[in-house]
Parts: sequence; C-alpha cells; structure tokens
Amino acid sequence: MKNTKFYNELKISKKPLAELLANESNFLEVPQSWHVVVVDIQNSTRAVINGNHHEVNLTATGSIISVLNTVRKFKQNIEIPYFFGGDGATFLIPDSLLNRVINVLHNYSIHIKRKTKLILRVGHVPVKHLLAKQCQLKIAKHQLTQKLAIPIILGNGLHKAEEMIKANFKELSNTEFNESLLNLEGMECRWEEVNPEQNKAKVVCLLLDAVEEKAQQDVYRQVLTKMDDIFGTFTDRQPIKSEKLKLDASLNKIWEEMKISLARKNWLYIIKNWIKTNIGHAYFSLSKSGKQYLKQIGQLSHSFMLDGMINTIFTADQDKIDVFIDFLNQLESEHKIIYGIHITHASVMSCYVLDRKTSHSHFVDGTEGGYTSAAKMLKVKRKANAL
Repeated sequence: MKNTKFYNELKISKKPLAELLANESNFLEVPQSWHVVVVDIQNSTRAVINGNHHEVNLTATGSIISVLNTVRKFKQNIEIPYFFGGDGATFLIPDSLLNRVINVLHNYSIHIKRKTKLILRVGHVPVKHLLAKQCQLKIAKHQLTQKLAIPIILGNGLHKAEEMIKANFKELSNTEFNESLLNLEGMECRWEEVNPEQNKAKVVCLLLDAVEEKAQQDVYRQVLTKMDDIFGTFTDRQPIKSEKLKLDASLNKIWEEMKISLARKNWLYIIKNWIKTNIGHAYFSLSKSGKQYLKQIGQLSHSFMLDGMINTIFTADQDKIDVFIDFLNQLESEHKIIYGIHITHASVMSCYVLDRKTSHSHFVDGTEGGYTSAAKMLKVKRKANAL
C-alpha cells in the first residue's frame, strides 16, 4: 500500500516552477513497481486534417475519465499522475491497479472504434524496464494554480514508453464490448471555442523537448523564465478566462458528447442535457454558485504539463510570439531543444465534472488540431535531424 499511495504522499511544492527545477533533490524516483500506461490515437493527424479534431479531443479526454473513474471506484483515495496530450493520454499506475485500468482502456478502445472508427493504441511498460534502458523517470508535485497541483516529470521515461508501445502495437483479437466496464460519468464538453481577451491575441500550442536528457532542468528553466519575461505570469497567459466562457447549447454538441460517453443512443440524455445547458446560461450569470464555478474553471484547467517535455497552451500577441520564436530558433540552432508550435485563433475545452463545487477538471487544446498539429511539426523536425 505504501507504493500504491506514493503519489498521494508526495509533498506539493509551492515554489515557482523554475525554482523547483533548479534542484534535482526536489524530485523522487517513480517506484519500480509502477507502470507507464499510454493511450494514443493512431493516425490522429489524418483525423484532424479530415475535420475530426473534436472527436479526437473527446476520445483523449474520455480515456482520462475512464481511468479516473476506475481508480475512484477502487475506494482507497488513490491519486495517480496523468497527462493529457490532445490525441491521447499517459498515466503512471501502481501495480495494484494495473489490470483493472488496462481492462477498462481496452474495452474503451473497442467502444471508440465502434462509435468513431478511431483506433486507440493502449499499452503499458513497467517502470523497472525503462530504468533498465537507462531512461530517467523522476517526479515532483507542483502547485500550478491556487486549486490545481500537477505532476512534473524529469527524464525521458514516459516518451520512451510511448515509443515502445507504438512500435509494438497490435489491435485486439478479442473485440467483445463489455458495457458494464464503460464509465464516463462526468464527461461534459458544452463550451464554445474560447477566444483570447484581446482581438489581436492568438492561442499558442507548444511542444518543446530538450535534446539532452541530462540538460532538461537547465533548458526548461531557461525557457520558462523567458516565457515569464515575454508573456507575463502563467495566470496572465492562461487561455481559459471565466468572462470569455460561453455555453454551446446546440443539439450537435450534446450528440457528440453522448456518442463518446454512452454505449448506445439515448434520446432522453439529449433532451435532458439540452434543457440543462440552456438553463446553464442563467445559472452561470445569475447564481452565486454558478459564478463561483466559472471562476474555478481557469484554476482547474490543464494548459501546462511537463512530462519530460514542455506541453503548454497559452495566449499572446503576435509580436511577442515572434520574439519568443526567435528565442526558440536560437536554442534549436544550438542543439539544445527541438520544438513544434501551432498558432491558432482560439482554444477548446473538454471537461470532467463530478461536482461543480469541488470536483472538476478541464482539458485544454487549441483549434485546428492544437497539440496534434504542433506534434506534426515536431515529428518532421525529428525525422530531418535523424537523416
């Protein structure tokens, strides 16, 4: 049980992230008995090009909700670190939960193929195998906002696991769907695209990797410090602002949500949630609890991750973005980093809401492919560098 509660027991650091990264002693080794679990949509770039970005985003969100609901029903208050990737997700799972989680995700992949035709690659790699391959995998818990603490990873362990799982993936031979294993309670996605506060501002989706694993601390500190200098604090550049949130009560929006969250069509679900969403306009604008929920959304939005790489979405004016890109290009020319970037007009958000007062999470991506489009640029650069 001590290893199972490893992440629960990590002390939350309230230091600025650059300061946390300054000292490797702030990080602990992930227990060797744990596993890296990866969920990834095959050919997600093609799906985005074909106009299915919303479907891709919902599918990735659903994988996280499936796992969190599985862990929650274990009823031992176990926290697990996870990372949203736009077209997939990565988890660190204790051995005691592994079989349950993998069974649920395999079943979810069958559901997704039935509903969307998307192929989900699901796999896991023991942490001890990654360490045997000389991959580092260290973790800390960082207070990103007043209400959100996130895992921070040093080392290439998670990305090595993803590489191994993609390379060895084979579709399931058993495609029998078990409806009782599908649990997407709390899935919601009824917000319109979120535009930046200023008309000239853009939404930036950035993936950035240090070329040398041992240089991650110094490189990421340098990049994060530069971002603060150019764009202001994390709160300043946060893409989700409560005053910019508008509900989308269209039947199509609720239909897309239902397609992922339920095993079969349910007209009562559509009607009930259409009514709730329309009432929501008044709830969020007039009631004290509704206004409080809106304020919390920005605080509980996942728009920054460090999973061995920097993954972040933020808003900025184009002139400042240009300065930042010049800085990134300089680091890239010095062979310190490799990066992919996608600049777009708005962000999109999918949600996991169990309780509007205390228990909700929000997963942020950019329009026009967001992280997936940034990853496409990153892959092209890596391929070129490998030649």
